[in-house]
Amino acid sequence: MEINKSLFDNLQNFFGFDNFKGDQEAIITSILQKKDTFVIMPTGGGKSICYQLPALMSDGTAIVISPLIALMKNQVDQLRAFGGTDSIAHFLNSSLNKSEITRVKEDVTSGSTKLLYVAPESLTKQENIDFLRGISISFVAVDEAHCISEWGHDFRPEYRRIRQVIDNIGENIPIIALTATATPKVQQDIQKNLQMNNAALFKSSFNRPNLFYEVRAKRNVIKEIVRYAKMNSGKSGIVYCLSRKKVEEVAEALKLNGIKALPYHAGLDPKTRAETQDNFLMEDVDVIVATIAFGMGIDKPDVRYVIHHDIPKSMEGYYQETGRSGRDGGEGVCVAFYSQKDIDKLTKFMKDKPVSEREIGTQILKEVIDYAESSVCRRKQILHYFGENFNETGCNNMCDNCRHPKKYFDAEAPLLRALTLIRDLGEKFDDQHILNIILGIENSQVASYEHSKLPEFASGKEEGEILWKSLLRQAVLNNFLLKDIDNYGLLKLTKSGKAFIENPYSLKFILNYLMDDAEDEVEEAQQQGGALDTQLLQMLKDLRKKIAKQKSLPPFVVFQDPSLDEMCTHYPVSVEELKQIQGVGSGKAMKFGQPFIELIKKYVEDNDIDRPVDLVIKSAANKSALKVSIIQNIDRQIALEDIASAKGITYDDILKELETIVNSGTKLNLNYYIDEMIEDDRQEEVYDYFRSTETDSIDNALAELGTDDYTREEIQLMRIKFLSELGN
Repeated sequence: MEINKSLFDNLQNFFGFDNFKGDQEAIITSILQKKDTFVIMPTGGGKSICYQLPALMSDGTAIVISPLIALMKNQVDQLRAFGGTDSIAHFLNSSLNKSEITRVKEDVTSGSTKLLYVAPESLTKQENIDFLRGISISFVAVDEAHCISEWGHDFRPEYRRIRQVIDNIGENIPIIALTATATPKVQQDIQKNLQMNNAALFKSSFNRPNLFYEVRAKRNVIKEIVRYAKMNSGKSGIVYCLSRKKVEEVAEALKLNGIKALPYHAGLDPKTRAETQDNFLMEDVDVIVATIAFGMGIDKPDVRYVIHHDIPKSMEGYYQETGRSGRDGGEGVCVAFYSQKDIDKLTKFMKDKPVSEREIGTQILKEVIDYAESSVCRRKQILHYFGENFNETGCNNMCDNCRHPKKYFDAEAPLLRALTLIRDLGEKFDDQHILNIILGIENSQVASYEHSKLPEFASGKEEGEILWKSLLRQAVLNNFLLKDIDNYGLLKLTKSGKAFIENPYSLKFILNYLMDDAEDEVEEAQQQGGALDTQLLQMLKDLRKKIAKQKSLPPFVVFQDPSLDEMCTHYPVSVEELKQIQGVGSGKAMKFGQPFIELIKKYVEDNDIDRPVDLVIKSAANKSALKVSIIQNIDRQIALEDIASAKGITYDDILKELETIVNSGTKLNLNYYIDEMIEDDRQEEVYDYFRSTETDSIDNALAELGTDDYTREEIQLMRIKFLSELGN
């Protein structure tokens, strides 16, 4: 490749593009002129070309420092596909064996390798330093440079040694640092650590206009995710979870519901992870459920949605992970689920960290909480975090907050009070302390400064916490206040803030909405799924009666009322779907299901009913670990009291569990236990009663059979035996 060819020819010949995006041309020119260059460009902006093209055009080999093996492999594969030869790009990391390392070094020494990708850990090995000293290096590119800063979201201590190693390898080697997320603080850290304060700086806007941002309260979250994936079937998506266990659980639920999904986390072996990544790129899999270990550098342009099952730990992490959707400029939906429980978990997780790390972590997490709870345009908040001012009218309703009607409040008087208080206290406190004073919350810090004696103490109690939280958040977003991130998040007045105190004017702020927190609530008969179809319900009850008569059984043995109710909101039309109805299970679906399915199918067709897409979301936890364990213990004929105490539950609880198990169609043989407890003739009497009654009510049975002769538990046990033997 001749170096004197124009940049555009090279771009066209090698990558097949006709023109550069944004600052790419200026960045590449800067690198070709051997200048230190610092590039801050959002995901999808085309960062890699910024160092790949000048590497191909320069003498020698460019060293690219990259944090993830998967990312290197992905980029090397692409370069080889473009460049036509395997030796044009290589990586050097712990995944290679001896002979592979020898081959890489030979290709580099011969001059045929233009880009050598290295992990920071490999870079610091003495043998590699010695090797690199002996070759001609065009420049060093530090990719994902935010890993240098403790204020970034992927801090890697090895990154802080990069400068030292480069100085060891040779003199005057130009450096290009690249990152997709850098707050002003992280930017300073990178420049200081890499000693590139005089570098040419290229910072693109962080706005991704095609991405839609939404935060939802965390309720029935796995169902919501499955429902979303079903409604967008065939589209590529990523679901992020904080724990490996949750990754496996969500991936399993998606698979159960017919979605091509795979889990991805650090607990899987490298071969499986590589295959999973390839399957996703090749579109053999639609959805990857992953911990944040996934996706760095995954160059898949058509990821259509990114869902956060748990609220992320930092705004940088959130921005980078959501940035993996819609890289081609097409649709990209970003949904994050938020609950106080997640925040408590993350806070608890930080308690064991060293003090400085905990301080930083708390500051970073606070930004995420403020973002999730605020009703202000999401885009405005994200861009403000990265030091960019944005007018929310430019959002074009591409976030949930801009789409929803807002509540405004007059902010002039409360803003004046807050700013004056912050000034009078010498700008030495964070927002939480200011809130505590205004709301009259006396904690140890307020007491130690004697701030409960201030006239402002409890002065804002009447307006309430939501208003003051909204006010302080927006005072920062609208640049009346500055959060001193370096210094525990203390609030400082800006020029505008000082001017406002001198000369207040009328303005309105948006009131936050309350994120109602109802994580993983028990799903009551799932009737919220839609209004009950009373016409169908009557038809199902008639059918149940008819079948019960044919089989000489009471109707409740066939299906109980809550099961029929649910059939009328979800319209199951196959045995698979029927199994997911509460209280049905596999046994009952096979035994009694067919006529019910046929009736529902015909009813849906005749009445042109639009069945809910989510139908019944199948959950893998139908037989939870507890239920499985109870069934196994009963097979081993262990007394119910003993099972209950071993499981740490009450006798009452175990009877409830047994009822759920038999109601959903599993047969249980409890004779070994019941025969010990209740004589044969009394058993028969209860059995005959249930055979002849229309209802399975225990109260009715006690009234009929007499409370002197039977206890509630005995009736309950007999009802379980009866349903198990006749219904399943």
